[in-house]
Amino acid sequence: MNCAAKTVLGLILGFFLGFPALFASAVPAHAQGGPSTVFVDLVIDEPLTQTSPVLGRLVARQRGVVAALTRGPVNEVTVDAGDRVAAGDIILRIAMDRISQTRNLAAAQVQLARAQVTTAKAELDLANQELARLERLRQSSAFSPARYDDQANTVQTKISEVGEAEASVAAAIADLRIAEIDVRLAEVRAPYDGVIIERHTQRGAYLNVGDPVVTMINDQDLEIAAEVPSNRTAGLLPGRSVQVSLGPGHTVDAFVRAVIPEENALTRTRAVRFTPALDELLSKGDVPLAANQTVTVNVPVSTIRDVISVHKDAVIPRGDANMVFVVEDGKAQPRPVKLDGAIGNRFIVLEGLKVGDMTVIRGNERLRPGEDVTVGNAPDNGKAS
Repeated sequence: MNCAAKTVLGLILGFFLGFPALFASAVPAHAQGGPSTVFVDLVIDEPLTQTSPVLGRLVARQRGVVAALTRGPVNEVTVDAGDRVAAGDIILRIAMDRISQTRNLAAAQVQLARAQVTTAKAELDLANQELARLERLRQSSAFSPARYDDQANTVQTKISEVGEAEASVAAAIADLRIAEIDVRLAEVRAPYDGVIIERHTQRGAYLNVGDPVVTMINDQDLEIAAEVPSNRTAGLLPGRSVQVSLGPGHTVDAFVRAVIPEENALTRTRAVRFTPALDELLSKGDVPLAANQTVTVNVPVSTIRDVISVHKDAVIPRGDANMVFVVEDGKAQPRPVKLDGAIGNRFIVLEGLKVGDMTVIRGNERLRPGEDVTVGNAPDNGKAS
């Protein structure tokens, strides 16, 4: 026999000699007498409240017209509909020619008023000096009482003129500050973060104080408005948490901010405002949100009560009844259970289980009563791994 034939024969013998061992290793552990590995979930108690869907809508807490705060011709409009702006961004500039010159005139008036104060004080000093000279002549024959009285009156007049000049300075400074305000307000700025939804003016137009410039909305500060039947508002206390559906696959928590104390006589509803937890969705940006977008608010219609629940995967239908395998002392024991409605991925348990029971949720299809089992996961407060 040549070398190649010996090699082939050796491979064939090795395959048949090793095959039984390979087959033995592929046999499941429970087929060889070992315990089955299962995954479990705890029976828990949790609060339950029945809810009813109510349509609501997203509303912006900040929305309105941005107005001109000073008058003048429009020199530049820096935004258009759809532009996103941050608080403080320039939206419009009013022509500065007249406003700047008005400010310069006000500054000159301040300087003039201060010069008038200096002049009035100098004249007061001269009047006081003359009055003092006449006072020194009081004991001499050259003293004239009438002239002394006239000079005293002149001093009082000069004191009043100084006061008037100082008041003129204060008035001129106020005019200057107003002119400087007009200079600052000639640039219309966004009062908050948001999006421009309409532009009301353009370059070349003339604006008076209060004329509309743009309409903008803050789409990052939204709340929910819903008309809730009045017989379901008793449990909607401020701070109460509810579930809100923004669309398929997007549910967020919301909290009652206020129930408006006014009822619609036709629909028997009251307006309720909710504050939704949208920070995570807004930061990701994968869910477009808009004012007036329709949402569904799950409004509670009953008081909260505690119920016992079991994971849906633990329940095995047996005809008209249901059964659950419970792990006790390393063995799987069947339990008949009586169930009620569902809470998410769990069933409400009326009979058959107690809080803390370890139910099998994976691997329970082929279990036999009393079969040895090994737990393959760590149950976490009744939440399936």
